[in-house]
Amino acid sequence: MDKKKKILTIIVIILFIFVLILASLLFKKYVLKSDFENNILDFANKNEETIFQVNKIVLFSNCDAKNKASSSTNFTIENLYQYTDMAIFINHSSQEEKTLKNTLKKVNINNIQYTSLPELGQPKLYFKGLEQFATSTIPEENEIQDNFEFTVISADEANLNTPILYNNLANPITLSYVNENVKTDYTLTDTSIPITYDGSLLKRCGVDLESIACHLSFDIYITNNLDEEYKTTVFIDIPLETQEKSIYEGNINSIQNTNFTFYRYK
Repeated sequence: MDKKKKILTIIVIILFIFVLILASLLFKKYVLKSDFENNILDFANKNEETIFQVNKIVLFSNCDAKNKASSSTNFTIENLYQYTDMAIFINHSSQEEKTLKNTLKKVNINNIQYTSLPELGQPKLYFKGLEQFATSTIPEENEIQDNFEFTVISADEANLNTPILYNNLANPITLSYVNENVKTDYTLTDTSIPITYDGSLLKRCGVDLESIACHLSFDIYITNNLDEEYKTTVFIDIPLETQEKSIYEGNINSIQNTNFTFYRYK
């Protein structure tokens, strides 16, 4: 074989290898595109209708303190804390009666994210019993960390001071955001004015509301009685002021109309 034929043979082999590589890349791209389209189509088919939504959140913000010492001339606060209780109402958009699709089998909360941490204090999130709602009780045994699962029941009566949800969505998820140690070992020298254990104590202790502002989010997972799995992310801005009043004036009650839709992912 002369030199020209050898060169031509090498060029043909290189071109053949190039064509094979190109064909392989194009095929992989087609497969990935097809898989992506199928995943999108599958997701769309699973979410043709909305089954579960969070359409209302009731919020109650206040403040309290733990005492350390007092005398006739001063009063020392050991732990000044701000708390916001929240009742999260999940409903189903279907007009039907209870079905396997729109009733609960399992509910859990995880992935707590503080998108904006307060400058002062140490924030935590807890489950809070319904009877303790809008009180200054800190339910330390019910802190939500990595994952918090509720017990789902269908009975007519239940102890709603424990993490229980009716499977027909009859009761809300009740949580408490608590920001402890906003002030520690803080002494009030003017004891002629009675101490009121509410949001006015923040002002009296010189706490700027911007320094305790907080924005958080967490995921709620639902499994229905068809074993279909749903998820949504809830975003909460801790209310310290409204158009009508500030927490400096006592406490704040607010209702937020929301549209956090659960999407089915499995």
